[in-house]
Amino acid sequence: MNFKRGLLLVVIAGLIGAFFVFDLGQFLTLDSLKSNQQALADFIQQNWLQAFVGYFVLYVVVTALSLPGAAILTLGAGALFGLGWGLVLASFASTIGATCAFLVSRFLLRDWVKATFANRIKAIDEGIQKDGAFYLLTLRLVPLFPFFVINLVMGITSIRTLTYYWVSQVGMLIGTAVYVNAGLQLVEINTLADIVSADLILSFVLLGLFPLIAKFIINILQQRRVYAGWKKPKSFDRNMVVIGAGSAGLVTAYIAAAVKASVTLVEKNKMGGDCLNTGCVPSKSLLHASKLAHVHKVSSQTGVTYAAPNIDFKAVMAQVHKVIKTIEPHDSIERYESLGVKVVTGNATIVSPWQVDIQTEHGLESLTTKNIVIATGASAFVPPIPGLKDIDYLTAENLWELTEQPKRLVVLGGGPIGSELSQAFGRLGTQVTQVEMLPQLLAKEDSDAAQHLYEQLIKDGVDVRLNTKAIAIESSSDKKLIVLEKDGNQEKLEFDQILVAVGRQANLTGFGLEELGIETNKTLITNQLLQTKYPNILAAGDVAGPYQFTHTASHQAWYAAVNALFRPFKTFKVDYRVIPWATFTDPEIATVGLNETAAKEQNIDYEVTRYDIGGLDRALADDHARGFVKVLTLPGKDKILGATIVGAHAGELLAEFVLAMKYNLGMNKLLGTIHIYPTMAEATKNTAGVWKKAHAPEKLLSYVEGFHKWRRS
Repeated sequence: MNFKRGLLLVVIAGLIGAFFVFDLGQFLTLDSLKSNQQALADFIQQNWLQAFVGYFVLYVVVTALSLPGAAILTLGAGALFGLGWGLVLASFASTIGATCAFLVSRFLLRDWVKATFANRIKAIDEGIQKDGAFYLLTLRLVPLFPFFVINLVMGITSIRTLTYYWVSQVGMLIGTAVYVNAGLQLVEINTLADIVSADLILSFVLLGLFPLIAKFIINILQQRRVYAGWKKPKSFDRNMVVIGAGSAGLVTAYIAAAVKASVTLVEKNKMGGDCLNTGCVPSKSLLHASKLAHVHKVSSQTGVTYAAPNIDFKAVMAQVHKVIKTIEPHDSIERYESLGVKVVTGNATIVSPWQVDIQTEHGLESLTTKNIVIATGASAFVPPIPGLKDIDYLTAENLWELTEQPKRLVVLGGGPIGSELSQAFGRLGTQVTQVEMLPQLLAKEDSDAAQHLYEQLIKDGVDVRLNTKAIAIESSSDKKLIVLEKDGNQEKLEFDQILVAVGRQANLTGFGLEELGIETNKTLITNQLLQTKYPNILAAGDVAGPYQFTHTASHQAWYAAVNALFRPFKTFKVDYRVIPWATFTDPEIATVGLNETAAKEQNIDYEVTRYDIGGLDRALADDHARGFVKVLTLPGKDKILGATIVGAHAGELLAEFVLAMKYNLGMNKLLGTIHIYPTMAEATKNTAGVWKKAHAPEKLLSYVEGFHKWRRS
């Protein structure tokens, strides 16, 4: 394919070069056309078909190669073939030539642009697939935009060739007709400015706005159809009602109150959502306790020896709840009401696009609202394993009610939650068996990163079962067994508790979505503005996807709040270009952007730069000399496509790469940034140093070497 591209490029370059070398452009000028008009007309009269076909082919070639002279050829079509046949010739030849240029651009440039600007071209393609015909028609109707530029730029998008052809045919028709008609009075034309006056250009611009105006009108009609059958209130109690007080709901309500909107936040359980009460906060508190319990196993080599710890599990869980209580005021009803948010505890039901009913302990409260934001979060997914529902299984939601430490714990799932809790309980002294269906832990991460965690879990005493499926639970009055299957062989293991951590599912039922006909597919279906079927009903957080991270929920919340409150005057498409995440095991594993797994799935070319943290001075001093930094860059360039860090404090270390990617800073910039010595953050600079060494300008260095040799002589 590279050979074909190269050959085509050579042919095109040769043709364009010949055009200028042999000064063929002299025949495509207004003076040349006027001086040769009579001779050409005489030839056409005697050889009409041959002349028509030849002129047609010439027009296609000039347009396809983006050569100057298309306007003169259009004039000539009218002058030589008349209005009817001239318009047919110019219209079809220009469109075919434009489509050829479009296809050449797609063949030569599309793959490179897609690899270089993967995230941006994806977003552009999504817009083109939805509204590409409208935008192209607008560009074709306005002669201010050079048509050859449109051909080249549209070629790198995903617009269908047939769509491109017919829209171009229609869009260029009026402008072509103007030029063809002008060719009938060729003798009166001295410059092209005589054809296209300021008034005519203004008319074209106004005409070009027609598709956008039509699109706007269509959107209004579509919205009216969506809202048909619902009675819109004449006034509203609130500017916004937010359902759910997790990360997404809290931030959405906070932003609404900050811009002085009237906002009600509804939560049926606890303020703070999963992150505070059953997720991030308690799990990290438990991990902290488990790391302290692990110290005695790794401290002896420093000359400090500890006895094996005495684990008071009840006290450990009490500390977990103490941390939750300490953070609770940040997310409390009192704090948010002091910020201007009206908080209601109860079950919310959306009964119309502008009304939410809230069932509280005091009765039913109905609110009319201009906008609704759904931020109901997600809950643990429980697979249909036979016998599982016959026992009191654990999830990340009820785990924190334990006061007695399980002696034998089975953890179903090898994702972040399952891995973090497996390691935590393993280090606290529980006999843990972790079961994962896939061949590696942390399916989203690269295999080398997952392998580091696997090896550490084994050292921590966790029995990790990969490629293993839980097929049944057997229970009796005196014992519980799990039936596992691997490679067709079955095995039964006895356990005391089982923790289900195989994923999370969006909370989509119980608050009126079905009655309103709002579409769902594992999550709420939203557009790039986070709007559902109804533009005034938006979603944010886990319920909206595509990421289930607390920081992503907060990120979406800003877009949901602003798009709801300031639509249609100003809206923003949610930006997912730089999304980081971390698994807080030991070692931590943190990733932003593309890793090798994702790059291969998306067929994106990349280079890998890897730095072993084992060579970092601070890591050696702190006994953290394990793990690596891996950065993906564009081949031959320092643009960062993604980074993965495995090691101590990986979540914190990743922030520099997140910042670099967000603001398009490359490896050279990171290398030129001073980092404090000795710190773990030097790993970033050292990785950039490895990249620089691999991309040293050897040719230039050889000249420099000669220069220094000359100075010594």
